[in-house]
Amino acid sequence: MKTTLGRRTRILAASTATAGLVLVAGCSSDDNGGSGTQTAAGGVEVVKAGQLTTCTHLPYPPFQSEIDGKVQGFDVSLIDLVADDLGVKQAIVDQPFENFKTGGSLNAGQCDLAAAGMTITEERKKNVDFSDPYFEATQAVFVDKKSGISSFADLKGKKVGAQAQTTGEDYAKSKGLDPVSFESSDAVLNGLRTGQVQAVVIDYPVVQGWLKDKANADAFAVAEQINTGEQYGFTVKKGNDKLREAINKAIADAKADGTYKKLYEQWIGPYDESAASASPAAS
Repeated sequence: MKTTLGRRTRILAASTATAGLVLVAGCSSDDNGGSGTQTAAGGVEVVKAGQLTTCTHLPYPPFQSEIDGKVQGFDVSLIDLVADDLGVKQAIVDQPFENFKTGGSLNAGQCDLAAAGMTITEERKKNVDFSDPYFEATQAVFVDKKSGISSFADLKGKKVGAQAQTTGEDYAKSKGLDPVSFESSDAVLNGLRTGQVQAVVIDYPVVQGWLKDKANADAFAVAEQINTGEQYGFTVKKGNDKLREAINKAIADAKADGTYKKLYEQWIGPYDESAASASPAAS
């Protein structure tokens, strides 16, 4: 998963689990305040009374993006379930991925958790605690149909793009490529559209979202899907076990009662059972 180094920081408040979120106010990093002493259901501490504050970086469809002025997506809907269990509403802080990937935003009390289609890695575990995996992710080689590229092996010598500071970019570099870095998934797709690159390496679920648009499906295709063993998780401040456990319970309940499948089909596409089969994290 991704990061972008934009300078925007905004707060968005939840409306409903399915309708998404709406912009309510701009703020600086201090506006969230919150000493972490507010308490929600189950004794879970939150940085701001009455809400579960989520850090993310927009856009990253189908996990979170603004649609018709509201932030919606798979991650948003799953965290709405957590908020419901805690008896609060979700609010979203949009900020650079680096801020919460390193645990900085969580440690500073800017948010309770981060939800950003984030791959669980050993390096990131040094700074944050991850929930149980909620999504099995793979990388995709997404190409212009006119490029003649039919596999990852064909990328050698081609102009390749990736989203900055993502596992897709890391994978491309590990295989000897020198990808052009783009700040967001939207910028990656635009780079492909405008011929800045002939192919991109990016999370397959993002590509699934792009292919829902007929114009994209007519012009581009998946040349190869690469199983890199990636799993997505939500993150909390190190040691915040009560919130981590509440997130894990909401994920498990959603998988058990069919809600996960419904949300998967709504945001990502035809249900892939293997994507939901991620094993609980070792405690």
